[in-house]
Amino acid sequence: MYLITVLGNLLLILAVSSDSHLHTPMYFFLANLSFADICFISTTIPKMLWNIQTQSKVITYEGCLSQMYFFILFSGLDVYLLTVMAYDRFLAICHPLHYTVIMNPQLCGLLVLVTWLSVVSLFYCTSLGVYLSSAATQSSHSSAVASVMYTVVTPMLNPFIYSLRNKEIKRALMRFSGMAALKG
Repeated sequence: MYLITVLGNLLLILAVSSDSHLHTPMYFFLANLSFADICFISTTIPKMLWNIQTQSKVITYEGCLSQMYFFILFSGLDVYLLTVMAYDRFLAICHPLHYTVIMNPQLCGLLVLVTWLSVVSLFYCTSLGVYLSSAATQSSHSSAVASVMYTVVTPMLNPFIYSLRNKEIKRALMRFSGMAALKG
């Protein structure tokens, strides 16, 4: 599942960056979401796979803090990017004649930039205190199942949800795979 997630999201990023028809705000945000999903799943799954392989459940305090930091950073980034994508679609639907003027490259870059560092400030202001001071009383099995669903399944499905029903992405993937076959 980890490899499918990384490869699916990476393929989506490559398709968007290699096809000039997809250099629009919607696909710019989608490529950023794919990047955030790759980073998000890479914060926990490699360590989990290592623990399963070695039958070890040990993590250092520093490792736990850094893993928690990046987990919250990229999960928050996902939420904010989905919000920016919803705003983009709102403008495209409700203000189609003004869309290209409003959603210029500078605004798109600014929205992604504001999405980043907001996540960082929210992490430092709220999440650290909540996660360090609370103790959960849930069963470890139900917590593990919920964690896998949230951390593995959702990022794995995002490239499929956002791209398989999209003709432009399918065309770009076909062009990209054709270019890769020609170069290979």
